[in-house]
Amino acid sequence: MDRTVILRIAEPLQLFLAPRRQGTDVEVSWDGEASLGHVVESVGVPLIEVGALRVDGESVPASTRPRPAVPVVVVPADRPQPMPTSRFVLDVHLGALARRLRLLGLDAAYRNDADDDELVAQVLAERRLLLTQDRGLLKRKVLRDGARWAAYVRGSRPDAQLADVLDRFAPPLDPLSRCVACNAVLADVAKADVVDRIPAGTRRRYDDFRGCAACGRVYWRGAHARRLDQILAVGAPQYRRDDARDA
Repeated sequence: MDRTVILRIAEPLQLFLAPRRQGTDVEVSWDGEASLGHVVESVGVPLIEVGALRVDGESVPASTRPRPAVPVVVVPADRPQPMPTSRFVLDVHLGALARRLRLLGLDAAYRNDADDDELVAQVLAERRLLLTQDRGLLKRKVLRDGARWAAYVRGSRPDAQLADVLDRFAPPLDPLSRCVACNAVLADVAKADVVDRIPAGTRRRYDDFRGCAACGRVYWRGAHARRLDQILAVGAPQYRRDDARDA
């Protein structure tokens, strides 16, 4: 009896496959018991990245038992993808991306020493969406129970990663509303209250400031407008440069 399952992996999901399996149908020996979802993850594709599994043109649940020799089309999640929350947490390798997200006003929690179990616990306790490039972490069932609480970040450089996250989720942005260093919400502060924490040249040129009550950092338009323009141009071109300067 032929127990070969044929997977037709859509191009956006090919990156999860071993190089020898890319660009062609993937044939997997089936033990007669494993679910279709288990078979898909066995070749490297996390179910949390899959939008649909289709057999004979019909979507089937991941719990379905495969039909040998009948191709299964594995489709990626839609873009933009509905978010269970607008709050993020990022793994230890995505610190630069966390800072860019914060600069755009997104709630992006990050610690450079958090292990996998701590990240999962934070997702569950704080209802955050995990951004990661750890493929094994994405396969944890608890992160896809009832909703998708994690996502793989494409790209090796921070600007490409940012563009991927914004394209995938299209979150609402509020530039220069969060502290880039600690993620706390910024508030307008009187110049007189921060005059001892800003350079002399800045005191002469600027009158409007925002401060972080959590870590004490002070922000003003000139210090970040040019970098913000660059980031918006790469990752969020729908925002006009004039809007960024006025943030």
